[in-house]
Amino acid sequence: MQKVFDDVSALDKRCCNEFGLSDDLLMEHAAVSMMQHIHSNCLNNAKILIVCGAGNNGADGIALARLLHSQYGVSILMPYHVKSVMAKLQYNRAKLLGVHIIDGLSELLPEHAPDIIVDCLFGSGLNRALDDESQRLIKRLNALHGYKIACDIPSGLNKLGHVTSAGFYADITITMGALKTQLYSDIAKEYTGNIIVSDLGVQRNIYETTTNTFLLEPVDMKLPFRSKQNSHKGTFGHLSVIVGNKTGAGIIAAEAAFAFGAGLVTVITDQAVNLPSHILQKSTLPENCTAIAIGMGLGYFKKAEVQQILNCDMPKVIDADLFHDDIILTILNAENIVLTPHPKEFCSLLKLSRLADITVAELQNNRFKYVRMFAEHYPKIVLLLKGANSLISYNNMLYINTLGNNALSKGGTGDVLTGLIASLLTQGYSVINATITASLAHCMAARNETKNNYALMPMDIVEGVKVL
Repeated sequence: MQKVFDDVSALDKRCCNEFGLSDDLLMEHAAVSMMQHIHSNCLNNAKILIVCGAGNNGADGIALARLLHSQYGVSILMPYHVKSVMAKLQYNRAKLLGVHIIDGLSELLPEHAPDIIVDCLFGSGLNRALDDESQRLIKRLNALHGYKIACDIPSGLNKLGHVTSAGFYADITITMGALKTQLYSDIAKEYTGNIIVSDLGVQRNIYETTTNTFLLEPVDMKLPFRSKQNSHKGTFGHLSVIVGNKTGAGIIAAEAAFAFGAGLVTVITDQAVNLPSHILQKSTLPENCTAIAIGMGLGYFKKAEVQQILNCDMPKVIDADLFHDDIILTILNAENIVLTPHPKEFCSLLKLSRLADITVAELQNNRFKYVRMFAEHYPKIVLLLKGANSLISYNNMLYINTLGNNALSKGGTGDVLTGLIASLLTQGYSVINATITASLAHCMAARNETKNNYALMPMDIVEGVKVL
């Protein structure tokens, strides 16, 4: 996993104060990193348009133009007068070298349309809505057909990762020094493209300090491979899946759990349900039950019966309908609990727990804030907030999973995730390790699927986790 920071300005200052680096040297390394990416991915005769703002993000772009001058057909577009000290310095250097500076996009004739567009308009400190001129410019840049690179962060994304009006759609974002939380809002996922980090004169392990926020990677997935030879089905746990009114949700979760290594899976219901032969059925919890999954498709329920299940001293995954009932409050101070709400369910949970009364839109505009708020009050609970980028919190640590894709936007995929987490819990994983591994496996199975992204079925993910 990689470290993620809300703000890197203090890290830049530390480089200057402790390691003797200057703003000029940091900027040179930023420009060199973009140059190296262009060298590695583009032809020497490519035409490059670098659009530079008035501050230090623009200065990075002007420095890049100087480094690329003569090897590529480079043009700088500067829609605003340079303001920062470094922007003025870089501008004078570019002029002395004879870098081509244009006044507007109209100067780019069709035959000189850029192959590469580099966005250096606004950096990570944007804290205002864009004016009409900037919006029009970004929309025109988006309409160009070249390969698009964002310097540090796509222009239009503010400090919270919101786009208030217009945002630059990048194929790749080369962010400076360290990863930033604003790159991982659900909204930002539309704009960032791939994200890579540029070193700024020292290696990342030196530049970075401590943080409680991390980006998950596939290598963080610890699959339940079996090494013990002297084993039997009970060795790998017995999961109980509570099936409610909408029986399909519980059955999907049960299938997923069995596929991910649970030794035994029993659905708990009095209803007549059509089950595969390897899934058991009872009306009460088995005595040898080692974990519980509850909430998926639960619908109407008898509180006394559900409360009895919630009181059982074993790991549990709680999903869906239970987030809309105050019965959820009875387990928030317990241990070995995983909650897996989607945004609407999380808003309900926040309201029931009297932490916040917000709309889904308000949540989506500041997912990090509200997940951290919940984690601060309930550090023993593992929370997985679903979304384009899932957020996982536990013990005041926050983990970001960006590996999901739009193929997962289908009914039943969340039930698969619940089953995967529950399966690992019943096999003895800790609540946080089970949630991280299951979340990554869920996403990787979807990414590996070869069908069209609109065609993914829940059981495709179940089949996919079998071959990770």
